Amino acid sequence: MGLPTDLVDRLEIIELTHRYCWALDSKQFDLLDTVFLPDATAELRSAPLEGRDAIRDRIRGALATLDATQHTVSNHLVAVDGDTATARTYLHSQHVRRGTPGGELYVIAGRYEDELVRTPDGWRIRFRRLVTVWSEGNLDVVRLGR
Repeated sequence: MGLPTDLVDRLEIIELTHRYCWALDSKQFDLLDTVFLPDATAELRSAPLEGRDAIRDRIRGALATLDATQHTVSNHLVAVDGDTATARTYLHSQHVRRGTPGGELYVIAGRYEDELVRTPDGWRIRFRRLVTVWSEGNLDVVRLGR
């Protein structure tokens, strides 16, 4: 006897949020193709983004020149309804740019609000919103290099 389907779905969605973090922190931005639908939309502390390519380009542009990042997600709330789902996930992300005048660290804490769809290749994000609850540190860490 296997796990109940709803539990498997929830675990797959949580793993998807982890894969997103690994893609960002390892700078393997092409892995985002396994996270978002091709026509996904997002609000990531920026103007609305239309399409997976725009999302990937925005993330790459924000993180590629940093020395290190660490995105940690927790407190997953997942609601599955057939082949669609919603998820809210806490986020704590640290961004490091060595040698930045005024401090080398910028931290963002908040949550992701996601709408997901089941595809033949697994769950994918259709829409993602980043809601910042607080931030701390030197904003120039993420501003420089853009």
